[in-house]
Amino acid sequence: MEYEYEAMKEIATFINKSIDELKFDEVDRVVKRLVDAYNSKSKILVMGAGRSGLVGRAFAMRLMHLGFNSYVLGDTITPSISKGDIVVAISGSGRTELIITAARAAKKTGAEIIAVTSFLNSPLGEISDLVLEVPGRTKLADEHDYFARQILGIHEPLAPLGTLFEDTALVVLDGIVVGLMYRLGKKEEDLKQKHANIEL
Repeated sequence: MEYEYEAMKEIATFINKSIDELKFDEVDRVVKRLVDAYNSKSKILVMGAGRSGLVGRAFAMRLMHLGFNSYVLGDTITPSISKGDIVVAISGSGRTELIITAARAAKKTGAEIIAVTSFLNSPLGEISDLVLEVPGRTKLADEHDYFARQILGIHEPLAPLGTLFEDTALVVLDGIVVGLMYRLGKKEEDLKQKHANIEL
């Protein structure tokens, strides 16, 4: 069980370090913008590819439990978006072509883009209105990233591909959900009322 244990510890340690490195003014701006969207009944469209998309789905579900009009890109019930709506685009590298293309299309409708990425100066970061930088190794691995990972003690076999970004993003977005609960005066009972009650 050595590898499993070491991987779990390493991922948890990385998440803890990343939380300490977060720019909480960015977190605050994201939370405030989402509160505004809630009050104006604007739509929130969440998107991400692959595992980042799964993180996005978890976030969109919690937003729905809070009473937001939240949707996930690609679902058949997702409505059109327009000016005043928000797109939360999740991409560790900020270079995922599908997400950049969708974000550009959303921008043309007048929607506001919030990027969740590890790279502020990525194509996604550059077209976004707000950027929430979430540290994490992504699939984008150049030589500089390799040496930085070695210095930090992050070894590739223990956290393959974008694992560190995806896990950290999930924790950060769950933290934002709690912040929204407090700012909107919601309790766990309120979320339970929106929770699915027909399950197999």
